[in-house]
Amino acid sequence: MSQDTAEISDVTGGGTDPFINGQSVREAPATAPRSVVQGAQKMTPSEAFVETLVANDVTDIFGIMGSAFMDAMDIFAPAGIRLVPVVHEQGAAHMADGYARASGRHGVVIGQNGPGISNCVTGIAAAFWAHSPVVIVTPEAGTTGIGLGGFQEAKQLPMFQEFTKYQGHVTHPARMAEFTGRCFDRAMSENGPTQLNIPRDYFYGEITAEIPHPRRVDRGAGGTKSLDEAAALLATAKFPVIVSGGGVVMADGVEECKALAERLGAPVVNSYQHNDSFPASHPLWAGPLGYQGSKAGMKLISQADVVVALGTRLGPFGTLPQYGQAYWPTDAKIIQIDADHTMLGLVKKISVGICGDAKAVALELSNRLDQLTLACDATKAERAATIKAEKESWEEELSAWTHETDEYSLDMLEEHKNEEGNWLSPRQVLRELEKAMPEDVMVSTDIGNINSVAHSYLRFEKPRSFFAPMSFGNCGYALPTMIGAKAAAMHRPAVAYAGDGAWAMSMGEVLTAVRHDIPVTAIVFRNRQWGAEKKNQVEFYNRRFVAGELDNENESFAAMAQTMGAEGVVVDQLDEVGPALKRALAAQMDEGKTTVIEIMCTRELGDPFRRDALAKPIRLLEKYKDYV
Repeated sequence: MSQDTAEISDVTGGGTDPFINGQSVREAPATAPRSVVQGAQKMTPSEAFVETLVANDVTDIFGIMGSAFMDAMDIFAPAGIRLVPVVHEQGAAHMADGYARASGRHGVVIGQNGPGISNCVTGIAAAFWAHSPVVIVTPEAGTTGIGLGGFQEAKQLPMFQEFTKYQGHVTHPARMAEFTGRCFDRAMSENGPTQLNIPRDYFYGEITAEIPHPRRVDRGAGGTKSLDEAAALLATAKFPVIVSGGGVVMADGVEECKALAERLGAPVVNSYQHNDSFPASHPLWAGPLGYQGSKAGMKLISQADVVVALGTRLGPFGTLPQYGQAYWPTDAKIIQIDADHTMLGLVKKISVGICGDAKAVALELSNRLDQLTLACDATKAERAATIKAEKESWEEELSAWTHETDEYSLDMLEEHKNEEGNWLSPRQVLRELEKAMPEDVMVSTDIGNINSVAHSYLRFEKPRSFFAPMSFGNCGYALPTMIGAKAAAMHRPAVAYAGDGAWAMSMGEVLTAVRHDIPVTAIVFRNRQWGAEKKNQVEFYNRRFVAGELDNENESFAAMAQTMGAEGVVVDQLDEVGPALKRALAAQMDEGKTTVIEIMCTRELGDPFRRDALAKPIRLLEKYKDYV
């Protein structure tokens, strides 16, 4: 169904428009057994707010209690809603992000007006770049005090305007249900966060309201013309390659992506930080692109004459040169499929752009290709052999790559020989962790050097399994995001990776996991440095280290975890890495225990994270002449 011929199914009910950005909407299927009041009734605005949450199947909200929304919070429990109190509101926003990404439903975060809300900005920015349907509820100062500089007053809409798809400001108590419903609808239709801003006095009073039914966009497979053009182009392709992105995961379209890949005999690479968008056991899987990704995938896509970018915006950081190889095929024709038409052709020049749902488009393309003879049909066996050979070569290289070989890392390895304690090379650790992972695991990674190197070693069989900080790249992401994901999928093993710098930003949320029985397993790579930025100082600033060291001989993150009620384990022997993870996951799944595994790592460092954005320094003033 093309967007310009979209039809409307039942759109009865109040509060939302029948069209969103030119796309049809339909009733969302009812999944919750809880009842919602029907028809126009007298109620308080708090009741209207909470009933609209129930209508949208909200069962969990992350945040810290506050007087600004206490009247509504008082009836969360009888509505079947759990407020999960966190340590810090940034963590709450990350938890809502993880919850949304793991479940495919809304993640919801709430906090006290002013400082509680401002604490959420970073987490909402991360959710924005992860395309997560997070709704942030932002109670604000009362209408009679706005503009007087009262206690905890702040202009909360400008804080989030860059990182939300829609901002709903309740202009009158009678419109509470309307704006609440619209924020939930737009989060799903726009694939991103929305903000519901409510003056705190608007929770009180008596109104007549009708609870709106949720609306969900039916995107369809795009226009007939663009589908026909894509099929015709693929029919001529001799070496097609598919880039499977986050849109495939969000559309639950992995099976359809597999079918398209098998029809073409095309290798499938994951877009950057979407390692869960295609099963790693499939013979056509070739691994992730981007920083510290798969050389096999990069070598294969470099041969492509047609690239199918399925559910990906082709973000610039995910297609930069890597391992000294500018692998993006400059002469290839690109077919880009994205649910957001503004992403089509934004980063890379494309030949065909299809605005549609990744699952629906993949299915429609497969149907069209089944009726055609393809140029690549005759070379399926040959290309399958090429894919297999490239993957085997990369696996051999990766297995032999036990430590970094740059001059600085080799110097660090020599220093470790004279240092007390035993220190493990990150690559060896990551390989052991990979081998110990269960098939249905969920993994979040923080930002940083070791976490980025981990991309080469993280392979998944199921979608909604990998939670990375995406383009916003903020530290303190992994642990709270995984707590949120675990809350949405308690039946799945949950693991968070963090370096010691990023870990210190969010480790207080161990208390949240323990207090509220949301068990996770955290892997802390303790290399005692801000590794990613320190490597820039190695490469560009002649090893002049400023503020990069995190060494403290008395600190123990495992011991800190124990004081917060979790299990804490220190690992400094390679043969204990896998067993430690397996024991922790058994404790998580069988006993509901959170475990922090502190791994003592060498100070080796992988490639610079931002080689594209830095340059050798030039000094013009005499006093700085030696700082080059």
